[in-house]
Amino acid sequence: MSAGSQQLPPWLQEQVVRLQNLQQNLQSIMGQKQHLEMEQLETERALEVLKKAADADAVFKSAGPLLIKSTKQNLITELEEKKELSNTRVTVLSKQETRIKENLKEVEDKIKTMLQGQTGGQPQKTDTSK
Repeated sequence: MSAGSQQLPPWLQEQVVRLQNLQQNLQSIMGQKQHLEMEQLETERALEVLKKAADADAVFKSAGPLLIKSTKQNLITELEEKKELSNTRVTVLSKQETRIKENLKEVEDKIKTMLQGQTGGQPQKTDTSK
């Protein structure tokens, strides 16, 4: 058995590489999304605690290794802006995740079709990326 007979045809290799790239992109997006969702939970908890604090209570925010005194209202405003930005980013990542999952399904189906048609020669090349 020669090594050449084990190689995939170039048209199939191209689709497999595309599939692997999509899987890596999906993994990256899901990791980013999970990180943002954790940040959102922390922000929510901080807002809950902050809203329970009395207006006269001393409050601080973290700036690297330092704690800086602030006002309750300033911190609430900052945290709510952070929460809104995180929500927007999660929405964008969710849309990207959906789009990549759809692309993955298309590529998987294309590979299956190519493999089924391999015995009858190279399948027609259809470019769905346009």
